[in-house]
Amino acid sequence: MVTRIILAIIAILLFCGFVALGIWQIERRAWKLDLIERVTTRVSAPVKPAPHQAEWSGVNRKDDEYRHVSVTGTFLNNEETLVYTSTDYGAGYWVMTPLVRADSGAIIMINRGFVPTDHKDPSIRAQGQVEGVVTVNGLLRMDEPGGTFLRDNVPAENRWYSRDVKAMAEHDGLDANQVAPYFIDADAQKNPGGLPIGGLTQIRFHNSHLVYAITWFSLALMVAVGAWYALRTPKKHKHPK
Repeated sequence: MVTRIILAIIAILLFCGFVALGIWQIERRAWKLDLIERVTTRVSAPVKPAPHQAEWSGVNRKDDEYRHVSVTGTFLNNEETLVYTSTDYGAGYWVMTPLVRADSGAIIMINRGFVPTDHKDPSIRAQGQVEGVVTVNGLLRMDEPGGTFLRDNVPAENRWYSRDVKAMAEHDGLDANQVAPYFIDADAQKNPGGLPIGGLTQIRFHNSHLVYAITWFSLALMVAVGAWYALRTPKKHKHPK
């Protein structure tokens, strides 16, 4: 009898746990679908001016990331930072270049695009070092502090694995108060000489929550059936007289 009670308690706990996980995945799926819809709307929306300094404190990932924005200013080409990455073009670097806004003097980091490892040296791609006033259209992205899951940025050695706006600004000796807390992924407009290659923003959202939910609910059902089978009262066999 005690064994049956223990098995029943374990079965109830497992059943409730699996059901809770299934419900959680359904909620996550609803959140993910809403996120995909919001991002799709932002990316395809008409371009708007990038947030000004007075708006920086309100810029956040939920409401602003992937907004289609535009900014006009001048590149500080001598202060570009290379961030290691891997794309469909192979291994190479994102070229992160500060841009001084023409309307305020504030600075926004621009991810101008990708260059392969053999074009790391700016002198090899001198045509792409655009001078004078330019207008950049692209997608607003939020700061990526610290590094990646596997690699930390090492500012002292100028080795970067994530687009850490604040750390890059400090490394370049820029006034952090004048640097936006976001950066802009430049669009696919071709740069002189063909490099950097812009427009490579990856907008992919893994959405397998429905599969996970079905898995958890299936496990809950299996536990329920297994518990019923194990705990059912066995039939009494009649012995012939």
